[in-house]
Amino acid sequence: MTEYVKTTCPYCGVGCGIEAGVDEIKHLLNIRGDKTHPANFGRLCSKGSALGDTVGLKGRLLHPEVYGQRSSWPEALDRVAESFSDTIARYGADAVAIYASGQLLTEDYYVANKLMKGFIGSANIDTNSRLCMSSSVSGHKRAFGADTVPGCYEDLELAEMIVLVGSNAAWCHPVIFQRIRAAKTANPQLKIVVIDPRRTGSCDIADLHLPIAGGSDAMLFNGLLQYLQQRHAIDRRYIETHTEGFAAALNAAAASSQSIEQVAEACRLPAGDVRTFYRWFAGHHKVMSLYSQGVNQSSSGTDKVNSIINCHLATGRIGKPGMGPFSLTGQPNAMGGREVGGLANQLAAHMDFSNPADIDRVERFWGSPTIAGKPGLSAVELFDAIYDGKVKAVWIMGTNPVVSLPNADKVRQALRQCPFVVVSDCIADTDTAKLAHVLLPAQGWSEKDGTVTNSERRISRQRTLFAPAGDAKPDWWIITQVARRLGFGQAFPYQSPVEIFREHAALSGFENDSRHGLRDFDISALADISAHEYDNLQPIQWPVNQANPYGRARMFDDSRFFNAAGKAQFVAITPRPPSNAPNKDYPLVLNTGRLRDQWHTMTRTGLAARLNQHKPEVFVDVHPLDAARHGLLPDSLALLESAWGSMLARVQVTSDQQPGSLFVPMHWSEQFASRGRMGALVNPAIDPVSRQPESKHTPVRISSYQAAWHGFVLSRRELAFNDVEYWAKSKGESFYRYELAGNTLPPSWPDWARARLGGSGQIPDWQEYHDSGLGHYRAARIIDNRLESVLVISPHHNLPERNWLASLFDKDFLEQSDRKALLTGMPPQGVPDCGNIVCVCFNVGEKTIRSAIQEQGLKTVRDIGNCLKAGTNCGSCLPEIKALL
Repeated sequence: MTEYVKTTCPYCGVGCGIEAGVDEIKHLLNIRGDKTHPANFGRLCSKGSALGDTVGLKGRLLHPEVYGQRSSWPEALDRVAESFSDTIARYGADAVAIYASGQLLTEDYYVANKLMKGFIGSANIDTNSRLCMSSSVSGHKRAFGADTVPGCYEDLELAEMIVLVGSNAAWCHPVIFQRIRAAKTANPQLKIVVIDPRRTGSCDIADLHLPIAGGSDAMLFNGLLQYLQQRHAIDRRYIETHTEGFAAALNAAAASSQSIEQVAEACRLPAGDVRTFYRWFAGHHKVMSLYSQGVNQSSSGTDKVNSIINCHLATGRIGKPGMGPFSLTGQPNAMGGREVGGLANQLAAHMDFSNPADIDRVERFWGSPTIAGKPGLSAVELFDAIYDGKVKAVWIMGTNPVVSLPNADKVRQALRQCPFVVVSDCIADTDTAKLAHVLLPAQGWSEKDGTVTNSERRISRQRTLFAPAGDAKPDWWIITQVARRLGFGQAFPYQSPVEIFREHAALSGFENDSRHGLRDFDISALADISAHEYDNLQPIQWPVNQANPYGRARMFDDSRFFNAAGKAQFVAITPRPPSNAPNKDYPLVLNTGRLRDQWHTMTRTGLAARLNQHKPEVFVDVHPLDAARHGLLPDSLALLESAWGSMLARVQVTSDQQPGSLFVPMHWSEQFASRGRMGALVNPAIDPVSRQPESKHTPVRISSYQAAWHGFVLSRRELAFNDVEYWAKSKGESFYRYELAGNTLPPSWPDWARARLGGSGQIPDWQEYHDSGLGHYRAARIIDNRLESVLVISPHHNLPERNWLASLFDKDFLEQSDRKALLTGMPPQGVPDCGNIVCVCFNVGEKTIRSAIQEQGLKTVRDIGNCLKAGTNCGSCLPEIKALL
């Protein structure tokens, strides 16, 4: 009988509960949603559903390595400790740094932060969470006095109006989006407004889409604040009793947005649509504003956050059911990292470097010999300091900055010249791991044990499913071992994660009372938790203390805020344009973001074949006018260039884009594409308050990539095409897919094909078609009448569809009709071709859906779901299905 273990999904900040059926012998998982978990009530997105496909050992880092050689743990840990110690002795504590990740568990984060800030004595520890939500942190602290998320997911079902600002929740937070969709179905009067430059999948349920000009959010919400004042829709009693700074904020809003027409012009929106949004916001009491990276990832991201919060404070719509500003967090444990001080400008337990009493308090609690007294370097600044030689030793934990950081080529160069680089990860071969002097094998998701906190402040357990792979160790254990070797053993006695959690909880309650000033983050009721209670900890929202022993769903329902006055602060906002405007050399704006089926740099999701079917190759979305202007054809390759770098991407022409704007997803690394790293292009400008990069607005140019030949390979075995100018790899169920293009024609295509597709073992049966005059070449390699590989080469980018050819890898015996059709790329007559995959949960293709609509007279998405199951699981494909209808 399969044993099911309750754990938490390791992807986005929704924090979905999972039940994993564990087969330890076969190392397999059966994944289903946890119907009792209040974050998702059993719902899972495509990524969460496919977690069982990502736990194999292929590609895992299984043993420590020192300078490219396999090593023992003692030898590797000694080398890390000695290098850090020597660097500190010669250059000071600020010459070393840690770059952490929202993939770490709270216990891992806590120990890393304690070591760096409390005992090494430098605040040079930052995290990739800086790239996704630090503007929210800063905005919360300015408005509320603390980094407090006011509401909870339950508010989605209680709201009368939901505003999605800079959030494609349909793809980036699919389970949240399905809750909103269900709420809209249950209450058709619920108003949905999407504010986003792109028409995304989230617009599928929107009553109003505002395709705002990139970077103009603060102008829009300043105009809303003024409108609320003019229409007497503010809560004056709430403002006078519970807030400060309203007059200054209103004056700033009036100075920048004197009329709806002025706002509409600045935001490039129809004035009537702006007026409708303002009227709806004023006319509905229970309003939620959900915002994400489109707001945060900006050189004025903190101001944008506060412009949204200002409107909620002005109407008193905060801390009550169905209303409030709500930050949708990007990473699974970005919140946990914030709790323990994982950002360079924070102390642990939501204490702050700006308060000397907080520094003293943490120092006394830890018994710190030399606690950091000032903020450290944030992510972009940290890698600039490595590049400049100021930071000489860096430890990178569970993240891939050579791909994900802006100006990524500079980041790569910084690590190449850094005297000492440590990488602890569960994957052996990443763009960043290639540059490490020491590699430390960390446990992966299915092996970890600890806690995470989701976007609604809910702490959940992540539990061990499998024994560690190879010599992999928990991150907290690795950090603890280094701390002991540095001479701090007495402060790092941990033998299990529950011991760390107890200390974390105790610090949250330390001197956290009315005499010292109450702090928002307080889980002191869990400070004495037993190992058994920890193992069985149920999801709970902080604070968890004497006043809230069972947690607390909403903050500020008592209108008490976390500053000396106990009042919320309005922030006067003067809208600022993005840091770099398009110009004659770079006339377009690059916007970046996520896909529905991929996660970060694909080290996990890239292993799941079904997650690679919908978008198997890096692409760029281009408006038809821009495609015509720059000579770009659909499905051709394009070269994108900025002042910082370049990349190649497949062109998708779509009117969902605004003219003058391009969109590229963030996920491709050099493990999956030769020139697909979006980060190489991205503007490294940062917000002066939050230090978050401007990832949504980079001036670029685009041109057609004129290759001499185009092609693709499907192969049962993994191959290498590193000498080809353009290649992109994705994993299928029983094959690998390679998209190819090159500038140089080989002397002989047959020789080229045999050199790359050939392998040892049985003699293959080759089928070939070659038209040297037209530049066409096709070949199939067959062994024992099973397809081993197929290659298609053409002088043009228009190539046969891949999905029918891919289906032949599932056959144990090729029919004669299959062999004949192989080189045409067209299925035999009467054999269905599913087309491009739309629903990855059930592997349903576009042509299958079209045929069902036409032949069976299907009229609704429910009809299609009943017939094909498409759209009935995570629902992320519903907008595409509607478009097909």
